[in-house]
Amino acid sequence: MTQAIDAAARYGAEELDYSICTLVTRWDEYRAMQDSFRAKGFREPACEFLYLDNAAGNRFDAYSGLNLFLSTARGRVVVLCHQDVRLVDDGRAELDAIIAAMDRDHPQWGVLGNAGGTPAGTLCIRITDPHGADTRRGAFPAAATALDENFLAVRRSANLALSADVGGYHLYGADLCLMADLLGHSAHVVDFHLHHLSPGNADASFAAARRCIIAKYQRALAPRWVTTTCTAFVAGGGALSTLAGTRWGAKLLRSLRKRYRGKRP
Repeated sequence: MTQAIDAAARYGAEELDYSICTLVTRWDEYRAMQDSFRAKGFREPACEFLYLDNAAGNRFDAYSGLNLFLSTARGRVVVLCHQDVRLVDDGRAELDAIIAAMDRDHPQWGVLGNAGGTPAGTLCIRITDPHGADTRRGAFPAAATALDENFLAVRRSANLALSADVGGYHLYGADLCLMADLLGHSAHVVDFHLHHLSPGNADASFAAARRCIIAKYQRALAPRWVTTTCTAFVAGGGALSTLAGTRWGAKLLRSLRKRYRGKRP
């Protein structure tokens, strides 16, 4: 006997409003972060605080650790944040309102942040950090191609994950936005103000991470021939994909498929 999957039964009472997830290297910073969140309305039992312990060494990098959060968190919204952020102005009520507006106006949203880059190549920022107090740049919400990692709010139902073939502690905000786009979801910078104590750390590992993520997406987004049991097509951008979309190109592809069907490369 078959039975339909009932999403409400699967999650039901176990689903929470928010999961606040953090990689911890300094317990004093983490506890101060927790206190600021609770003071601004993110309290149990509607919310949960999840952490991975890196205090004694880097047991989890950002990509593997945050994927673990994303796969186990019970919150409808999974907040991935640094241990050195503090809620000072905005809190639970403000984030609730932002998410309600995004659900209404951008129902396919997948990830939100407080700073990032737009498709036009500009920056949109709402933060206090060592670079400036109460910074407000751009109009909110703004579509984003990448988001800063200090604060990311991920829609759990979007089923997002970070790349398994990229590691380290940099550019996972960009990776998450790219993954969201590939899955049909959007990313946005929103007007959620908090205090980030760190100015960021673009050390030598940042350059290595940049090279790694560029190489990954050159591979991942390269045009490729896709053969199914009933058709064939070119996936990916570029001239080959454009050609395949024309009548002449489709005819050529059918001819090549017929010619080489069953032959080993």
